[in-house]
Amino acid sequence: MKLSPRLAVLLTAPALVITACAPQTSTNSSSDKDDKSGTLRVWLFQEVGNKPKEKVVDSVVAAFEKAHKGTEVEVEYMAVDTRAQRVKAAFNDPKSAPDVMEYGNTDTAGYVKDGGLLDVTKEFGGWSEGKDADPTARTSVTVDGRMYGAPFYVGVRALYYRTDLFRELGLQPPKTMSELASTARRIHAAKPGLYGLVVGGAYTYGAMPFVWANGGELATGKGGSYASAIDSAAAQKGIKAYTSLFGDDNCPAAKCAGMGGNDTITAFAAGKAGMAIGGDFSHTAVEAGKVRGKYAVVPLPGVKAGSIAPAFAGGNNIGVLKSTSHRTLAVALMEQLTSKKTQASMFDAMGFLPTFADVRDQVAAKQAYVKPFAQTLAAGTRFVPASPGWSQIDSQLVLPTMLQEVISGKKGVAAASKEAAQKMNDAFGSAG
Repeated sequence: MKLSPRLAVLLTAPALVITACAPQTSTNSSSDKDDKSGTLRVWLFQEVGNKPKEKVVDSVVAAFEKAHKGTEVEVEYMAVDTRAQRVKAAFNDPKSAPDVMEYGNTDTAGYVKDGGLLDVTKEFGGWSEGKDADPTARTSVTVDGRMYGAPFYVGVRALYYRTDLFRELGLQPPKTMSELASTARRIHAAKPGLYGLVVGGAYTYGAMPFVWANGGELATGKGGSYASAIDSAAAQKGIKAYTSLFGDDNCPAAKCAGMGGNDTITAFAAGKAGMAIGGDFSHTAVEAGKVRGKYAVVPLPGVKAGSIAPAFAGGNNIGVLKSTSHRTLAVALMEQLTSKKTQASMFDAMGFLPTFADVRDQVAAKQAYVKPFAQTLAAGTRFVPASPGWSQIDSQLVLPTMLQEVISGKKGVAAASKEAAQKMNDAFGSAG
C-alpha cells in the first residue's frame, strides 16, 4: 500500500481540492470496465488519533495486495467535516473519484440518489460473511430493497451513571423513563451543583429514544416516499417527556438548550452530571475524564419496566463507487475492509462496535462495557428514513430547532412539532 501524495493536501487544505475538482455538470456514469489489476483508490475517514486505524487498514491492504498480484491500493484519509463537498465532487467527476469509500450510514439514500454508489446486492448475497450482518446494519446500506455497500461499524447509545453518587444517595439504576426523570431530579436536589441527567436541546439522537419508546416515529412510508410523523400524538408524548427534563430541577434550559451530544458527554466525563445518554463511542472520552472508575452503563430504559428504549443505530459503511473501473477488485476489497476479522481488529484499535452479532459477543466477553450496548442493539434499534431528504432535514437542524422552541417556551409541543413536520415534508418532497 502507498499513501497518495495528495493526502497532505487533502488533510490540510480541503477547500483547495474541492475548488479544483468540482465541475459544473454530473455524468453519474457507470464504468463498463472491470480491470483485474492496477491501482485501487480508497477514501476513509480521518479519526481523532488515526494511527491505530491506519495500522489495521495497512494490514488488510498488505494481505489484499499479496493475494491480488499486479494490484496496488492507494489510501487517503479525508476530514469528516468536509466529506460532503469531496464526495459530491467525486460523483460529478468520475476521474477524481475513488474506487472504494467509507461513508456515514445516514448518507446512504442521498448518495444513491446522486448516482454515486454501486449496487452490490448480488455480491453481498454471495459473500459468505454477509449473511451474518445484523438486520440494523443491513438496513443502513439498503435503499428500496437494494444494497449499496457493506456495514463497517455500528454505534448506539445507552445510559451512563455515576456509581459513587448512586451509592451515596441510595439510588438504583432507573428501570423506566419515569424513574429516569425522578432519579435525575433527586440527584439535582441533593447535589445542586450537578445536572441530574445532562440533556441537550441540540442532541437529536439523545431525544429520539423518548419519541420511539412512546410509540412515535420520525416518519412513515417506504420506497423513497415518506411523510413526517413527528407531530403524531405518540411522538408529541415523547417530545414532552424529553423536553420536560430541561428546567431548574434537573438541567437548566439556559445552560442545556444549546448542548449537543458531545457537550453532554463532556459534562458527564468532567464530573458535572449524575447521568448522561452516551454511545459506545463515548467510552474513551469518559475513561479519560474525572469519573473514571466511578461510573457504569446500562441500557436506556423504556416506558415499561424491563424494556429498553429503541436507540438510533449510527455508524459507518464502506461502499464501491459506481464509476469504478475495477468492480471485482473493489468489491473484494470492500468485503475485506468490513470482514469479521477486520471489524474485530478495529474494535481493539478504535473501539468501533462490530456489525456482526457473533463478533460483538466475542468483544463483549473481553470488554464488559460493551454489554449494555450489545443489549440495546439486540432489543431493536431504529434508523432515519431512507430518503435523500434526510440530509436536508439534518443540515437544516429541523429537529433541534423544534426541541429548542419547546424548551425555551416559544412554542408548545403541538405547534413546534407541526412546524417541524411541515419542514420535513418539504424536504421529503423536494428530494423526490
